[in-house]
Amino acid sequence: MLEVYVPATSANIGPGYDCLGLCLDLFNKFTFEELESGLQFEGCDEAFANEDNLVYKTMLFFYDKIKPKKIPKGIKISFENNIPICRGLGSSSTCIVAGLMAANVLSEANLDKDEILKLAIELEGHPDNVAPAIYGNMIIAFMEDGNLYHESIKVPEEIRFLAMVPDFELSTEKARAVLPKEIPHKHGVFNVSRCALLIAAFTKNNLDLVKAACKDKFHQDYRSHLINNYDDIVAYANSLDSLGTFLSGAGPTIMTLAKDGDNEILYKMKSYLAALPDNWQILDLHCDPNGAYYKEV
Repeated sequence: MLEVYVPATSANIGPGYDCLGLCLDLFNKFTFEELESGLQFEGCDEAFANEDNLVYKTMLFFYDKIKPKKIPKGIKISFENNIPICRGLGSSSTCIVAGLMAANVLSEANLDKDEILKLAIELEGHPDNVAPAIYGNMIIAFMEDGNLYHESIKVPEEIRFLAMVPDFELSTEKARAVLPKEIPHKHGVFNVSRCALLIAAFTKNNLDLVKAACKDKFHQDYRSHLINNYDDIVAYANSLDSLGTFLSGAGPTIMTLAKDGDNEILYKMKSYLAALPDNWQILDLHCDPNGAYYKEV
């Protein structure tokens, strides 16, 4: 039996649209058990307990692409879901990474992390969730002419990531549909400067720069109207002594940053959100430095 643990991720991190992502210390657990034949599921919604299951389809993609000599005749996949679904915390990416890692181990293909990441990007379309899920920390990554380029940015350990999660879903497809086909040149310059500043702020542990560096002209303004009370929540979070606030992935989760020990921001945000509709909850998280891993049990 094989257990695969894949973390939540927060993509874009403000200005890092489709190239910057962060690994968080909240994990989904997937258990794979080889069978003599057939396909079984446990712990997932009945609607997804079939051959269209994303984890299973990802495993088939791996086998078709890599063509390993050993392929399990049957498989049972069990799910322990801790990451909110369709909330901008990389839940679908956990399924892709889990499927690839499990197929790699069970088939004894022995692909390395870069090879796994290339396959994940082929499935996901962009690296900002799958890269940090595989490698941990904050990752800047992109593909060019079939070549993978990525580097890790160590996030200061004293930062806590307060993920404000509502009880409604927002699909990535819907969130992408509201984005413009083209952007003004000045918006490109705006985002390049903020993205560079954000990476420098974390690298140099200059947290006073993070709030300004979280600003964005590529996606957050366009997606804000899809999220109830978005502008009010962001304005209130930024009015506190938070380090910065940004939309997590495509949303609807909103992320605000604080220092360890600064519980006042957490308490005030909880009180503020409790007065709003949509049953907002706060997940108190930290950056995970290691990413996905597996155990053979």
